[in-house]
This record gives sequence, C-alpha cells and structure tokens, in this order.
Amino acid sequence: MALELKIQPLRYVLAVCEEGSFHGAARQLHRSQPALSMAIRDLEDRLGQPLFEKNHKGQLTPYGDYCLPRFKELVKQHDQVAKDLQYVAQGEQGRVTMATVPSVASRLMPEFLAGFITEYPNININLHDENADFVCRMVSNGEVDLGISSIWAQDEHLSYTHLFEDNIGVVLHRDHRLANRKSLQWQELEEERFIANGTSRLLHKTEAASLVDNNDFYISNMISLVAMLEAGSGITTLPRLAFPVDNQKLRFIPLSDPKLVRRIGIIKLTNRTLSPMAQALERSILKGLAGAGTRL
Repeated sequence: MALELKIQPLRYVLAVCEEGSFHGAARQLHRSQPALSMAIRDLEDRLGQPLFEKNHKGQLTPYGDYCLPRFKELVKQHDQVAKDLQYVAQGEQGRVTMATVPSVASRLMPEFLAGFITEYPNININLHDENADFVCRMVSNGEVDLGISSIWAQDEHLSYTHLFEDNIGVVLHRDHRLANRKSLQWQELEEERFIANGTSRLLHKTEAASLVDNNDFYISNMISLVAMLEAGSGITTLPRLAFPVDNQKLRFIPLSDPKLVRRIGIIKLTNRTLSPMAQALERSILKGLAGAGTRL
C-alpha cells in the first residue's frame, strides 16, 4: 500500500532545517514545540526511519538528508497546484473560447478584450470570427464556451441574454442617387439591384420581403459584399455595426420603413455550467457591452 504523506509535517521538517532547531521552528510557525515534535515523530514512524539525530535536535540523519530535497519539491508542487486550483476556481486563470459575429469581433472586441486581459492577465482567450448561424452551431456543439450573436431560430439547447440592438440601414455607393438622403423607405428601393446577405433575413415577414425575394445576388462574405458595393453593382441592407465606418466609397442610410434592428446577445448552452473563467468573461461582457448599440 502506497505511503500517504500529509503536507503540514513536511513543512515542520523544512522549518526545523531552516531555523536550525525545533524551538526556532515552533516560534516561526506559531506552534507549540511539543505539537511540532509530535507531528515530526509521527512522520518518522510512518516513514520507518528517523529524520533528525536524537542527540542533536535539528541535525538531519543521512535518511533525512535524502528526504529534505524531496520534501521541498513536494511542498512546492502542492502549493503551486493549490494556487492554480484557487485561481481557476476564482476565474483568474485558464482558457476561454468564444465566437462572435464579424461586426462585433472587429468593432467591439479589440477595446473590450484589451480591458479584460488587463483585469485578468492569466486568462487566455481564443476568439473565433464567424457568421451568426455558425456562432450558434459552435456553442451548441460545445466547441466554444460563449457566443455573441443573434439567434435566428429558437433552440431549446441555447440560452440568450440580450446585450444591445443594432439598427438596420441601407448601404450604397456614395455616388448613388439616394446617397444624400437622411433615411429611406423600402418602397424607394424596389427598382434597385439588391444584394442580399446573411442579415437580410431580417426583412422577411415585413412589407420589404420582396427586396430579398427578388435579389440579384446573395453574398455572405463581407469582403466580397463590400467589393460589390464599392463597384456600384447594387445596394444592400446591413446593421450599423457591420458597416465599414472608414470606407469613403459607401454610405449608410437608416431604413425608416420598416424600422428594423438586429438583436445581439450572449449565447451559451442552457444546461451546462460555465467554467469559472468563462463566468468571469460573461460578467465582463454584460458589464462592458450591454447597451453598446446606443453608443455606436
């Protein structure tokens, strides 16, 4: 049967060696000398060999010399494991994986994550940039701890905590005849070449559904979509957060009729407890990103 060692008696042995006497070790550890001596004798009984010379309290036996570096290593490993377990339990150390829609990843995550890693320097973040459907799929499959996205279809396995709303507008070339308008109604777009994208589904079940139903193109990739718009190949609708703000060739014009918003929130598994690190990230997201749409 393997010998089981308690850590506290090993600390007593190390203290005796450090102080040079049982009396000095007892004083350092704020323990009575008899209690310390008894604990070390019990350890010696369990080991089957004396650690200290009988007539020279504080002087190690040859067996004690053998044990000393091993006791030091064992105590060091114990303390490191205990510290790591505590840090992880408190959400201060470990790894978190998350997925967000591209607009959140590029517009909100850089500043948010800079603040988060300052507060939690020992937490490693893996961030995936995916479309809304894929974000939900990654959360559902357990590939990531958290998602920030919209939920387009109800899923009993996923929970949604709302963060903000993102207004939908029309995106078109700056030279387009409608580019100087303050707002647009869907009827004004009926004769335009419409380029549908992943967020265009927000127009479904509204009076503007025909714009999507009769689209000339469907482009899911944002880089390709922007290239088509810059070439003047058509118009599209996008959430404001998804609009490339530094783009000088395009204009974002709010859609006033119908007035639509994209709902963005935290997505996680309904019946799965988050790790302490993921809980810390979720708390920070709720504090830092709630209502972000009104600040855009």
